[in-house]
Amino acid sequence: MSAKLYERLEAQVRALLDGESDFVANAGNFAALIYEELPDVNWAGFYLAAPSGELVLGPFNGRPACTRIPPGRGVCGAAVTKRETLVVDDVEAFADHIACDSASRSEIVVPILRDGELFGVFDVDSPVKARFTADDRAGLERLVAAFEEIR
Repeated sequence: MSAKLYERLEAQVRALLDGESDFVANAGNFAALIYEELPDVNWAGFYLAAPSGELVLGPFNGRPACTRIPPGRGVCGAAVTKRETLVVDDVEAFADHIACDSASRSEIVVPILRDGELFGVFDVDSPVKARFTADDRAGLERLVAAFEEIR
């Protein structure tokens, strides 16, 4: 995807969330916007850090998903462990992939840190192998940063 798409999406995120402080409302709208506006995406949403160390399903759009992800498991857990965005071109080749939706073929996960502590992740899946590019990585990181700034 082009940088222009992400510029447009950032403006939409800022307008959509402007003046609203409720996390659930904002997270739901954020996930819906990404799900609807990014082509070839079949899931977009949040997993939130629980005191147990698990990631617990938060607001999302797409098919039903895994409710809890154990610490360090799957692509989301790996992104948390590394504390950096993780792009997986072929989830079937990822040794510890958790298949919530068998149609997913590639995935990008952006960790969300608040004051240095893990808050959760924003996860996007696609039914297309190698769907996510360097532009997508930079763009989604930018959108998550805008979401966090507005919260």
